Amino acid sequence: MTRRQRSSDSPPERDSGVVVTRRAAVHTGVVGVAALALGGMSSPSAQAGGSPGGTVAEPNAAELALTPSCTDGDETPRNIEGPFFKRNSPLRTDLRTPGVSGVLLNLSGTVYDRHCRVVPGALLEFWQADARGAYDNSGYTLRGHQFTADTGSYTLATVLPRDYRNGRDRRTPHMHVKVQAARGPVLTTQLFFPDDTRAYGLDFARLNARDSFIDRRCTIALTAITDGYDGVFDFAIALR
Repeated sequence: MTRRQRSSDSPPERDSGVVVTRRAAVHTGVVGVAALALGGMSSPSAQAGGSPGGTVAEPNAAELALTPSCTDGDETPRNIEGPFFKRNSPLRTDLRTPGVSGVLLNLSGTVYDRHCRVVPGALLEFWQADARGAYDNSGYTLRGHQFTADTGSYTLATVLPRDYRNGRDRRTPHMHVKVQAARGPVLTTQLFFPDDTRAYGLDFARLNARDSFIDRRCTIALTAITDGYDGVFDFAIALR
C-alpha cells in the first residue's frame, strides 16, 4: 500500500474544552457508544509491571457526555506525522516486546468509512514513545502495523507513552497512527489521553493544555483496570 507524504507542520486548531468525544460506533446491533463515561470507574490497586515512577490512579469523577452516534460525512481529524515515522514496521497487535515496561494500555475500536460502514482489511500503523519519552529510531520497539477484522475492528496491546521535549516544545503523551483502506488515501493522525489520566506521576491536564498539536477530538476514552487502562477509539476514513 502506498503512503501519503508528510503533512503540514502547522498545528491543528486548538480546542479549549475538557474533552471533545470522538466518533462512536454501532456494536453488535446495539446503537451505542464505543466509549464509556469516565465517571464511576474503579481504581486499580496495583502498579503496572515495570512502570517507572508511577502507579495508575482513578480518573476524576467528572461525568462526560456519552460519545455521539456515527454521523455521515464525519472523518477523523488529521494531524502531523512528526519526525519519527519509520516504514516497514512488523505486523503485530502487541507492542509489549521484551524490555518494554510501563502502564498497560489495551486499545481497541473499529474503522468506519465516512458513511458509517465498517472497513474490513484496513491498515493501521502505530508508533509511539516509550515510558521514558523516547522513540526507538534504530529498531522497531513500540512500532507495528495490523489490519482490521471482517467487522472492521482492531485491538492493540501497548503501554502509555510519556511526554518528551522536541526542540523548544514539550509534547504531551500521544500515539501516532496511520489508517488506510485498501488502495485508499492515508489518514495520518495522533491520539491523546484525557486530562485526568494517571501514569508516571504526570500532570496530563497541564501537559495537554500546553501542547500546540493536541486535538481533543482525538482523545482516547479510558477505563481504569488493575494494571493500567482499557482504551477505545474508532476511526472514520475516506475510501478514495
